[in-house]
Amino acid sequence: MYFDAEDPRDALRLAQPFDALARPEGLVVIDEVQRLPELFPVLRVLIDRSDRPGQFLLLGSASPTLAKRADESLLGRVERIEVGGFDLMEAEVSGHGGADRLWLRGGYPRSFLAASDDDSLAWRLGAITSHVEFDLPQFGINVAAPAMLRFWRMLAHVHGQVWNAADPARSLGVSEPTVRRYLDTLTQTMMVRQLQPWHENLGKRQVRAPKVYFRDSGLLHALMDVPTIGQLMAHPRCGASWEGFALEQVLRLSRPDEAWFWAAHQGPELDLLLVRGQRRVGVEFKRSHTPQVTRSMRTAAELLQLDALYVVYPGRHRFALDTGIEAVPLEALYRDASPASPGA
Repeated sequence: MYFDAEDPRDALRLAQPFDALARPEGLVVIDEVQRLPELFPVLRVLIDRSDRPGQFLLLGSASPTLAKRADESLLGRVERIEVGGFDLMEAEVSGHGGADRLWLRGGYPRSFLAASDDDSLAWRLGAITSHVEFDLPQFGINVAAPAMLRFWRMLAHVHGQVWNAADPARSLGVSEPTVRRYLDTLTQTMMVRQLQPWHENLGKRQVRAPKVYFRDSGLLHALMDVPTIGQLMAHPRCGASWEGFALEQVLRLSRPDEAWFWAAHQGPELDLLLVRGQRRVGVEFKRSHTPQVTRSMRTAAELLQLDALYVVYPGRHRFALDTGIEAVPLEALYRDASPASPGA
C-alpha cells in the first residue's frame, strides 16, 4: 500500500487516517511524510495494536522538526535510516559512468543521470535555490534566502578546512553565533557534514574545531561554478573536493560507531579516524597516483595507537606502503571486502 502526501488524492485519503491505515495490506509506504506531521500520533496507536515489525515505511526530507516530532510520538517504535544519493557501486551498476562522473555531478539521481553536464548543473543550481527558498522555511528554519545562499557559496571555499566563524561573519556583516546557526542549519538538513575533532591527552595542543565538508560533491561544484570534469581537475580546490567525496564514500561503506578527524596545532594530522568498539582505523586521502608515507602519518599512527592506516587514492592497485600502512584505490572499496572498514 503506497501513499504520496504530495498527491492531493492520497492526502485526501489520509485526512481520515484510521480509515485509510487501520487494515493495511502488507507494508504501508507513506512518501513525503513531512507534509503530514499530524499522522504520527495515529501511527503510534496503530503500531501499538500489533506486534508485527516493519508495518510502516515513512519517507521524507530531512526536517529537524519532523525528526523531533517522530522521535517524540513514536519513541521506541521507529528506526531512522539515512538514505544518501548514489554511491560508487550504484554509479557503476547504473552503466552511466564511474567515479569521475559521480564526483563531478554528485549522487542525486537526476543530477547524476542528466543527459549532459549542463543539464546536471542546471538541476543542482535549481535544487540549491529550492532548498533555501522553500525547504528551509517548510522545516521551520527562518533564514533569509539571499543570506543563506551567500553563506553557502562562502562555505564552498572552506570545504575540507577547519571551521572558523570569524571570516564568514565579517564578510556577511553578521555575528559569529549567526553564522554558526547557518552552519548548523545546513548540517541538520544533511547538506553539510561537521566532522568533529578527536582529542585526548597526548601531550600536544590539538585542534578543537570541526572540519566542514559538503556531503554531496555535485552541490559543492555547482556553488564553485565548476561545470565539467576538465575544469574540476584544473581547479585549485580539486584536492579538497576529492577528499570530501572520498570521505563520504568511506563513511557510507564502513559505518563506524564513531568518526572523527585529528590534528595537532602546527603538527601531524589525520583526515579520518574510524572507531568501532576498541578498534581504531585511520584513513588518509591523497589525490595522487603515487601516494607516499609521510612523517605525519607515522606520528598519527603511533600517537593514536591505530590498528591500521589506509591511504585512499585514485589509482588502480592496492599495495603496502609501510608496516600497518596500506594504499587502497577508492573504487576498490566497493569491489573488495570493505578494506577501509574498522572491522577489516
